[in-house]
Amino acid sequence: MNRCLAFLLALVFATVSVSSACVAAPSDWVRFTLEPERGDGKIHATFRDESREHGDNNWSTGFLPSELVGLDVAAFRASGARPLRFALVREAGRLICSGNGGNSMAVGNCSFTADAAFTQLLISRGIGQPTREQAFGLMAINARREVIDAVAAARYPTPTFDDLMALTALGVNGSYIGGLAHVGYRPRTIHGLVEFKALGITPDWIGGFVRAGYGNLPAEELVQLKALNVTPDFISGFDRIGYRNIPASTLVQLKALDITPEFVRSALGERAALPPVNELVQLKLFGKKRLR
Repeated sequence: MNRCLAFLLALVFATVSVSSACVAAPSDWVRFTLEPERGDGKIHATFRDESREHGDNNWSTGFLPSELVGLDVAAFRASGARPLRFALVREAGRLICSGNGGNSMAVGNCSFTADAAFTQLLISRGIGQPTREQAFGLMAINARREVIDAVAAARYPTPTFDDLMALTALGVNGSYIGGLAHVGYRPRTIHGLVEFKALGITPDWIGGFVRAGYGNLPAEELVQLKALNVTPDFISGFDRIGYRNIPASTLVQLKALDITPEFVRSALGERAALPPVNELVQLKLFGKKRLR
């Protein structure tokens, strides 16, 4: 029996099993499928939360086999079709799943339970009582107490559920928040913190600007510098040709117009006197003849 035919039979068995169970099924079932993930030995799982009234809430990612607690991996990979069970347990909640599988494929249903202690933590920190959809989202994104504690310890405003999901998804943690504080930065809002992390503004990256003589820049200017990929090397290039202490806002303008140290020297020639930095835009747009 080839693999495709065997899996089709497995789906038939699974469908029969699921259909018979649907008579008494709760409306908050979460459907799952499992299949191999290419190249890394993980199992790719897709979960579809069917409790939502409007549309499905899909979540798909790869797991190490050990993360799917209780899954008989050998049975999952073997030929034929058979019942399979596993659990996914996280701080925010857990999924208990059962279905049918074989030939490295599986389908079935899960029940979701929010973790009572984590829910109580959310309430006690002023974040609130999550809806079932929010609780499921927090479990899916793998929200942790450590993130909530780190935000509170740094005296940020209380995050919303969306804030907590964004912070978790981006990998913001106590080490990142503490590292920013060590180099003198604390974005004023959760949104600012998320923006920093999303752009890749790290303590090491900020340190490069401090060493280049650009300490204590406003957070907004750091965001602009990072968004345009202005680097300490870009600054030092202007230093080498005679432009020093260029304001950060001017650096942003120069980079946005692709005005580089190499362009300036090429346009002027080695013997030409350097124009004031505020005239470099004219040099870019009109050439040397329009300089005063």
